Amino acid sequence: MADQHPGRRRHLHTSPWIIIGSVGILLVAVMVLAFQNYSREKTYMSRILSEKGAAIIKALEAGARTGMMGMGWGGRQVQTLIEETALLPDVLYITITDREGRVLASSDPGDVGRELARDRLASDLAPSGKTNWRFTDGANGRQAFEVYRGFRPIQDGRMRGRMAQMMRRHGMMMGDDDGETPQADATDKEQIIRVGLDPAPFEEGRKEDIRNTVLISGILVVLGMAGFISMFWMQSYRSAQRSLQDTSAVKDQVVSSLPVGLIATDKDGKIAFFNNAAERITGLDLGEAQGRDADQILPRHFCGLKNALDRGETISEREMECEFAADRILPVSISASRIINEEGGFVGQVLIIRDLGEVRRLQDEIRRTEKLAAIGGLAAGVAHEIRNPLSSIKGIASYYKGKFADGSEDQEMAGVMIEEVDRLGRVISELLEFARPTDLNCRPSNVSALLAHSTRLVQQDATAKNVQIQLKAASETLEAELDPDRLTQCLLNLYLNALQAMDDGGQLTISSYPIGNDTFAIDVKDSGPGIPADDLNAVFDPYFTTKPKGTGLGLAIVHKIVEAHQGQIKVRSTIGEGTIFTIILPLKTAK
Repeated sequence: MADQHPGRRRHLHTSPWIIIGSVGILLVAVMVLAFQNYSREKTYMSRILSEKGAAIIKALEAGARTGMMGMGWGGRQVQTLIEETALLPDVLYITITDREGRVLASSDPGDVGRELARDRLASDLAPSGKTNWRFTDGANGRQAFEVYRGFRPIQDGRMRGRMAQMMRRHGMMMGDDDGETPQADATDKEQIIRVGLDPAPFEEGRKEDIRNTVLISGILVVLGMAGFISMFWMQSYRSAQRSLQDTSAVKDQVVSSLPVGLIATDKDGKIAFFNNAAERITGLDLGEAQGRDADQILPRHFCGLKNALDRGETISEREMECEFAADRILPVSISASRIINEEGGFVGQVLIIRDLGEVRRLQDEIRRTEKLAAIGGLAAGVAHEIRNPLSSIKGIASYYKGKFADGSEDQEMAGVMIEEVDRLGRVISELLEFARPTDLNCRPSNVSALLAHSTRLVQQDATAKNVQIQLKAASETLEAELDPDRLTQCLLNLYLNALQAMDDGGQLTISSYPIGNDTFAIDVKDSGPGIPADDLNAVFDPYFTTKPKGTGLGLAIVHKIVEAHQGQIKVRSTIGEGTIFTIILPLKTAK
């Protein structure tokens, strides 16, 4: 069938480039978010490590300050404090240097007295003691997060003086445990404390974030590709589905509109499809026939073709008569073949049935017309040759009838001769009427009035035979363009035939009714004995009659006049119930 929702179909269509663009935008968004997350992690790590380094530095300052205010603290105690503090987790080293980079104390005693590399000097350290940080190479080439600032355990002269008084009061000198001379200027000059922290845990977290970002990006790429492929498949599927639907609609329309019947069966021999023409020809309904065994509803063995089809033969235009239903024998032409799929497998059978009823009717009509033409040509010549001798014979017979005595046998014989001559004259007149071309004088006529007039002409004969005439006119306004005299002649022939068929009385029914907008019909129905089925096809043939004194030309003339009006005449008869003659005429006869 045709598509009923083209707008909806266009709405559902999505270009694959939209999918690709969406995935690209999503990837860019993920990368931006990953970069922001990376920067945030780096800032967060720097803040955490710098705060941790600053806390360690403050702790060292507090420890050194407290120790120096106590008793016996010197360089050795500061070194010990640094070494113990460096044992904290994630602390790589702690170093105290002067401005020139000479190591004054270190978590690694071997570094004391050495000078740092120039790139590790913090020459830009502000005197205010602001905490700074940087990434640098620590011991063993490991990267370290170094926090550094100015280191002043004793921050002003008042504090140093108070500390010196306390030490003299207790009889002590600032120095180391080995009696070394204290370095009086060690606290006077600004020192730099450096705490190297291990950034590995944070780096691992950042790497994990990067891996997760890469994984998510990969998943998005895979999902995008999957979406693209799915959309491509969906578009291909929809395109194939639309193509299949269009093809199916075209197939259904073409098959349904075929003027010939098409019947398809499946591989099990069950009916799979009927088209409209097949339903009309066979008189079967698809809903009732579908799914049933073909042998059960079709003529036995497909009208005798099943064996040939089972052998793989193809049947082409084989004419036969099939009985599709009780008392329904039709002349048909059948073509049939097996249905084989692309893999060579048997799928079913297909039958194409063509109704030959109309063809046979046209053939009979042509033969009848040819016969009538031949008879008409012969009759025209013979009638003129016979009519003149008949006139002479009738005249002589009338002469001798007057000569013979009344009531004598000779007079009776002469009278019989006169009657037979008159009968031959009527036959010749009908023959000439039949042979002459039918010239019509068509004019607008009221059909109901014409029927009423024609029935009045036979009313006396009907009364004599005890036959009741019933007129059922369609409408007083039914107007048709026809020759009323010729049509009245047709009707009178039909009336008289009907009256002759009802010798014991009965009923003659005449009715008219419109058919569509351009035709109408007249039915002449009698209640006589009916016409045998074998004679129905010959009733319009010239000289065919079942009446002892009939000429066989009446119905032939009726047929000829109806054809001259571009109409049709049909006959239906049931033995014991009567006969119906139906005349179908156009409301307006073509010129």
